[in-house]
Amino acid sequence: MWTVTAADNRYDHRHAKATIQLLDRSGQPLADRAVSLRQTSHAFLFGNIGFNFIDLANGDDDSELTASLWADYARLFNATTLPFYLGRFEARRGEPDTARLLTAARFLKDHGQTVKGHPLVWHTVTPGWLNSLSVDQVEAVLRGRIRREVADFAGVIDMWDAINEVVIMPVFTAEANGVSRLAWSRGRVEMIRMAVEEAKATDPDCYLLLNDFDLSSAYECLIEAVLEAGIPIDAIGLQSHMHQGYRGAEAMTGIVERFARFGKPLHLTETSLVSGQLMPPEIVDLNDYQVAQWPSTPEGEARQADDLEAHYRSMLAQPSVKALVYWGLTDAHAWLNAPIGLLRADGSHKPGYDRLVDLIKGQWWIEPTAGRTDADGCLCVDGWLGDYALEVAGQELSFTLAEPGDQELVLGGVA
Repeated sequence: MWTVTAADNRYDHRHAKATIQLLDRSGQPLADRAVSLRQTSHAFLFGNIGFNFIDLANGDDDSELTASLWADYARLFNATTLPFYLGRFEARRGEPDTARLLTAARFLKDHGQTVKGHPLVWHTVTPGWLNSLSVDQVEAVLRGRIRREVADFAGVIDMWDAINEVVIMPVFTAEANGVSRLAWSRGRVEMIRMAVEEAKATDPDCYLLLNDFDLSSAYECLIEAVLEAGIPIDAIGLQSHMHQGYRGAEAMTGIVERFARFGKPLHLTETSLVSGQLMPPEIVDLNDYQVAQWPSTPEGEARQADDLEAHYRSMLAQPSVKALVYWGLTDAHAWLNAPIGLLRADGSHKPGYDRLVDLIKGQWWIEPTAGRTDADGCLCVDGWLGDYALEVAGQELSFTLAEPGDQELVLGGVA
């Protein structure tokens, strides 16, 4: 039996061993037939933010640099987060940026990306017109906004950060906003109920995350309350911006294990690692550290590459983790002007980018392989969970390894 093996038993929960039998149109085994196999996608979501490519998708940016950035992006990532911050998406009331974002989302989906909208409800980056409304009016606007976006993007974006950073939401004082006033009036759990129930009422199949940067026991208590209230969140989002240095595999594994007890898939929704001088440890709110120049350095880039590899390896080893989203491809326009990109501002690769390519499309990927079926028309694939294509007799057949463990698949109708 022809065998293709992923050969990495540290991630057995990411593998499936499938015996695949090929049949002709009359149901007879295709014995001793030349076959080629290639992996087409990972089931695990290796993600990033696609903010840089909205103009590209809309035909407003045809620069060589943008084209190069897109090629580097598409080579590595299979999941993209798009921005739905209300203050930018609907800066003028009644004029949402739907057409532009929908074009971008379709472009990304057509290029094999799983697209997520971020977020439906948040207390930051809100429009000025929202802040002058009463609490009841703010609630009505948010409910309408949730229904509108989930409906308008259904079938293109079916995954959303339903609500963002609720732990701090009702007590947030850095800027006046109507959402925090509503959260103070209604309470955290009811804010989450509003976001989830409106989205699910619009599209029962949409996939909703509760997302937060506060990974303390306060978030755990909030999740407990949400689940006890019967609010149907689909996954838990854990932000992990590490501008002050990598927390280490042991610390990150400990965080994951704490939240895995809820039995929900975990998404590392916002990850960043600095390739320059680290932010001082005494900074509590990362937003308080903003400098005009924060360069990437050779020493920092070497450290970032090592930290990226350690982080991705340790998170992939955790069965509960289903997605890891890095927060930026390039240093150009990076959050807080920090050198967190995998590419430098000029688009050149940092060592960290190449390290991830070696992992995601090297060690964690099955290269295209040729072989022959056995006397029963079978081949065995011990592969990473994800999608594959088989070519036999000039015909391409697709199959998915969806669950870990042993399985048997039959692919028929071969000419």
